[in-house]
Amino acid sequence: MREWEEVSGYDENLNTIRTYQVCNVFEPSQNNWLLTTYIDRRAAQRIYVEIRFTVRDCASIPSVLGSCKETFNLYYLETDRTVSESIKGVDTIAADESFSQVDFGGRLMKVNTEVRSFGPLSKGKGFHLAFQDLGACMSLLAVRVFYKKCPSVVQNFAYFPETLTGAESTSLVIARGSCISNAEEVDVPIKLYCNGDGEWMVPIGSCSCKAGYEPDNVKHAQCKSSCPQGTFKSSQGAGLCQQCPLNSRSTIEAATLCGCRNGYYRGDMDKPEDICTSVPSAPRNVVSVVNQTSVQLEWHPPRETGHRGDLSYNVLCRRCHSNERRACQPCDDSVAFVPGKRGLKETRVEISKLRAHTSYTFDIQAINGVSNKSPYPAQQLSINITTNQAAPSVVPIMHQVSSTSRSFSLSWPPPEQPNGIILDYEIRYYDKVKWTETPNVVLEGLRPGTGYVVQVRARTVAGYGAYSKEMLFQTLTDGKWLGQQLSLIAGSLVGGVCIVSLVAIAIICSSSPGVKIYIDPFTYEDPNEAVREFAKEIDPSCVKIEEVIGSGEFGEVYKGRLKPVGKKEIPVAIKTLKVGYSERQRRDFLSEASIMGQFDQPNIIRLEGVVTKSRPTMIITEFMENGALDSFLRQNDGQFPVIQLVGMLRGIASGMRYLAEMSYVHRDLAARNILVNSNLVCKVSDFGLSRYLEEDTSDPTYTSSLGGKIPVRWTAPEAIAYRKFTSASDVWSYGIVTWEVMSYGERPYWDMSNQDVINAIEQDFRLPAPMDCTVVLHQLMLDCWQKDRNARPKFPDIVSMLDKMIRNPASLKAGTNNVAPGDLQRIGVSLAGHQKKILTSVQSMRHHADDQSPTESV
Repeated sequence: MREWEEVSGYDENLNTIRTYQVCNVFEPSQNNWLLTTYIDRRAAQRIYVEIRFTVRDCASIPSVLGSCKETFNLYYLETDRTVSESIKGVDTIAADESFSQVDFGGRLMKVNTEVRSFGPLSKGKGFHLAFQDLGACMSLLAVRVFYKKCPSVVQNFAYFPETLTGAESTSLVIARGSCISNAEEVDVPIKLYCNGDGEWMVPIGSCSCKAGYEPDNVKHAQCKSSCPQGTFKSSQGAGLCQQCPLNSRSTIEAATLCGCRNGYYRGDMDKPEDICTSVPSAPRNVVSVVNQTSVQLEWHPPRETGHRGDLSYNVLCRRCHSNERRACQPCDDSVAFVPGKRGLKETRVEISKLRAHTSYTFDIQAINGVSNKSPYPAQQLSINITTNQAAPSVVPIMHQVSSTSRSFSLSWPPPEQPNGIILDYEIRYYDKVKWTETPNVVLEGLRPGTGYVVQVRARTVAGYGAYSKEMLFQTLTDGKWLGQQLSLIAGSLVGGVCIVSLVAIAIICSSSPGVKIYIDPFTYEDPNEAVREFAKEIDPSCVKIEEVIGSGEFGEVYKGRLKPVGKKEIPVAIKTLKVGYSERQRRDFLSEASIMGQFDQPNIIRLEGVVTKSRPTMIITEFMENGALDSFLRQNDGQFPVIQLVGMLRGIASGMRYLAEMSYVHRDLAARNILVNSNLVCKVSDFGLSRYLEEDTSDPTYTSSLGGKIPVRWTAPEAIAYRKFTSASDVWSYGIVTWEVMSYGERPYWDMSNQDVINAIEQDFRLPAPMDCTVVLHQLMLDCWQKDRNARPKFPDIVSMLDKMIRNPASLKAGTNNVAPGDLQRIGVSLAGHQKKILTSVQSMRHHADDQSPTESV
């Protein structure tokens, strides 16, 4: 067997080359091997071999044996520099072209080029190649061994290192990238894929130039040097460095913001590219018009606005002693400013409820969006005025001290603003007038059992003030007079049922008690005194506890029976005070009884009495068979006609009207706090969050100093934000109750968090109409949810609206609105834009019970 021979030859261009040849075609059974030197694979997993060779056409060789071949075999051997027996075949290689021509005694060779690859390689650091000849006449001209890789590259401002291809020609190798200098990640992970041909593909993630650096937007290969002085780039990304805005500068390279020059500022909402602005100068040329205890101020805008468009004004009020101009103090909170005293956009304001014959100083400040940045006070224009004499303000309220069959005694507090020395009071009732110098009077010579409408007004040297609101007071019934009335009634029976009904109505109307005002039990020095005054003490032997029906804040709630002496036994609900209570807990527990005991109205839960002289301490109320309204509606989903639901709502509104007339704010009106009896009469209950409403202005409010938890989903926005509770905030809550009733106990705002509810309401979102809810009822809800509390209907208005609906059932048909124009106040709430987006997310939420606490901290 002859081996391969190393000889000289010619390539296709007749250039001399060194080759390995073998041509033993005249001898049988050839097996000739050629082994390369050791080749380091350099961590490559797949190797490529390019072979340049020539093969003699067997047919061109005369007298050749049948063993002549025109192919050879390629093998590789993995090793760590020591030859192994594990030789693996790569391929049998055939020539595309063989040669047979002879030119001038030399052979004209035709060169073939073939490329083969093998892998994966993993058993050694390198390999040998082997060529096996089985009887061909051929020459190896050149062998090139190589592997493929993806070169290092910068793409999308990220650097990717040189990466070898995978073990298979179809493999994709992941290369992790890193941001180039002065660049930051935008999307992660940052990577490229290297394919089997050594090409990059499928970029994922990217980087971008930091703030203060601008990119090379041609190749995205580098973030250029930092922004020079006097320029800035405020954000990461593809933007370029910009010149500093007016009135600002940058003294360093790579600036992300140009600082404002002295005396210039940026507002909290200004952007880095906005110019720096200054504070405004003072307003000019103020003019005042004094009218008794009111003053109108008008002024001109400042000459310098600071190059801003958010100019507004504050008006500060100080009351000064006439004989000492410098001794001034801030005005009382009772002073009214229209349209307001802060953030005014117009150059005028009307100020009222000032004191008569008093000197005031008004400071008018011009402010803008950077006034809070300046270390100096806002520039202002001041004016001094003195009010004129004025009539006294309205007497806030009257109280009935005592009453007989022909007289009653009244008293009242002096006006809040007497505006001078009160000379006397004028009292008028029906067509009579009486005068008194003291804030009390006895009206005599009246008819027994008769209600009288009484008003009072005060007088100073400036004249009379306005009359107080009308109040109804009642004389006691005279026995003789009552007998005459009974005789009239008996005689009227002969005349027919209609006359009897009219007389009965007249008696009911004439015997109505006088208007009462709620008294806060916490104003008593001894809270027990309020309990004794407003709640009846019950002998515990008259109370029988039967079963637990719930639990309250202070203890268990039971169903029981009450058997007063000489009266019929009745079912009652019994609230108990848990063992181990503190004196404060006992006071807070009994305060609810002191509140309920002042109310007497069919739609307010009735207090039967209290047990305070033995344990356990108990509050006993009438028993409401159907329990809380929200759970009752959920248990009877869809079972009532709309007219019946409206009747229930009318009852709730009637109860709230009564409370509002007593100057009382509930603060926790919700369906869970409405109880339902066996006749489906709804009654307002749970007065734990309630507070007294001081009627010191035409729009009284209660400002809570306690903070703490409030029922967010039922509470008006002004009460959430400022703890301002009024009858108007109760109206908002009533709108939520209406929605609960029409949705059969659905949880308001579904699964939205309390903070999401607050944000949605601030963005003018309002609950959509429940399923099958009529237009007029949903409009009533929207009216109750007006952002301006003064635009919401009053409870008497709501009762009137519901009465009209009940008298006109056609208005309650789905999709109709037959209430006369003006019956319902219109709401200025847009249901477009962002509200539609909220609706999309909430309308798919499912109905479920309110199993969570209704209150959360805000």
